[in-house]
Amino acid sequence: MNTLRITDDAEADRLLSEDPLALLIGMLLDQQIAMETAFSGPAKIRDRFGTLEARSIADADPEGFVELFRRTPAVHRFPGSMAGRVQSLCRAVADEWDGDAASIWTRGRPDGREILDRLVSLPGFGEQKARVFLALLGKQCGLGADGWREAAGAYGEEGAFRSVADITDPESLARVRETKRAMKAAARSSS
Repeated sequence: MNTLRITDDAEADRLLSEDPLALLIGMLLDQQIAMETAFSGPAKIRDRFGTLEARSIADADPEGFVELFRRTPAVHRFPGSMAGRVQSLCRAVADEWDGDAASIWTRGRPDGREILDRLVSLPGFGEQKARVFLALLGKQCGLGADGWREAAGAYGEEGAFRSVADITDPESLARVRETKRAMKAAARSSS
C-alpha cells in the first residue's frame, strides 16, 4: 500500500496508511468538516488517548472521551456526537471483527458487494460513505476484491476526482474540492 497523502501532515498520513482502524475512523469523521481535519482526527485521538485499539476506545468513559474530542484543536466540530460515533464504531470492530478493522474487507475473501454491505452495517456508515471508503481501499490501499469498482459506483471511476479516494497530492485535493463545489451548486440550482 502507498502512503496516503490526505491530511498534509506526514505523521497523520502515515498512521492512516499503517492502521486500518485509523483509516476507518478518519472516514467516519469525514462529515461537515474539511477532509484534512477529519482524517487528522485519528492521530489526535491516538495522541490524546494513548492508543487506537478498538476495545480500549469502545470501553472508554464516554464523558472523558468527549473531552478528548473537545481539546484544542478539536477532533471534530461536533465533539459530543462524533465521539459517541467513534466509540460505537470501535465497539462494532471489537465485538464483530475481533478488534481487527481490516477484517471487514479481508475476512473470507469478500467481493466488492460484500465489503460494501459490511461497511454499511457499521455505525455511522451510510451507503455513500461506504462507497467512498470502498473506493479509497481499491484506489489507494491495494484492495483487489472482485467487483469493488462496481460496488463503489461513481466513486470507483478513475479520474473522477469525486472524493477522498482520489486525493494523492495537493492538486488532486483541489480538483476534488472543485468537483464537490460544482455538485453542491448543481443540487442547489435544481431544488
